[in-house]
Amino acid sequence: MTQRKGIILAGGSGTRLYPLTMAVSKQLMPIYDKPMIFYPLSIVMLAGVREVAIITTPEDQAQFRRLLGDGSQWGMSFEYIEQPSPDGLAQAYLLAEDFLDGAPSVMVLGDNIFFGHDLPKMLRSADERADGGTVFGYHVAEPQHYGVVGFDANGQANQIIEKPSEPPSNFAVTGLYFLDGDAPRRAKEIKPSARGELEITSLLETYLGEGTLSVETMGRGFAWLDTGTHGSLLDAGNFVRTLSLRQGMLVGSPEEIAFDNGWIDEVQLRERAELFGKTDYGAYLQRLLVR
Repeated sequence: MTQRKGIILAGGSGTRLYPLTMAVSKQLMPIYDKPMIFYPLSIVMLAGVREVAIITTPEDQAQFRRLLGDGSQWGMSFEYIEQPSPDGLAQAYLLAEDFLDGAPSVMVLGDNIFFGHDLPKMLRSADERADGGTVFGYHVAEPQHYGVVGFDANGQANQIIEKPSEPPSNFAVTGLYFLDGDAPRRAKEIKPSARGELEITSLLETYLGEGTLSVETMGRGFAWLDTGTHGSLLDAGNFVRTLSLRQGMLVGSPEEIAFDNGWIDEVQLRERAELFGKTDYGAYLQRLLVR
């Protein structure tokens, strides 16, 4: 099977977070002790993916390059792609078509945070499906604000509706998508919605209609946070802080994941720990060397 590649969609205007994002990309905002983009990056890494395209606005790309570099510090390879205008989530597959070059992909939205004990297992399982797609449903209190999955009497997904006034269920589609190499071709064929965007739900419906879309539901043991508002940004930071202080373990650390994956060695991990100096983050990385 062709090696899966990653896409992190970190574009968009971030207007819901104004004035915070008038000068800084939303995905560079802090979530407790790390920039927001570290969290979706960690999801791609937990899925075992090392080649990643990072899609940004033209004006923000230099800041992402400064933060993330070429990915070699984590044993990875990054390619940067400009999003000239935010025209819908499915647009990412058009922008990344050359990068993907026919490979299957995992795309994560740059403002989504996932946490759960069995998350790596769930990600690896989705990665093993060579054909079709896999998305994840999460039970939310107000599904009308999301793309929502509908299920038949046997519990099988039979529809995905974008922001429905009457949701068929409480399961929202999270910002994490495993799709096969056919995604760019399919994205070219969907039509813009009434709001002028290439909706990800329209793309997913092409797989669903053919019976090749798997919908995995995340249970109570999982957390999915969308950090698109001021309140949710603060909630996410508090969530990560609480977990980190209570457990004494970092959430969403690329260095730790790269080291556990065998992508970097002790020398490289020590270099990263020294880079962060006497911060709690640096001290944590130092402890990984003697655990």
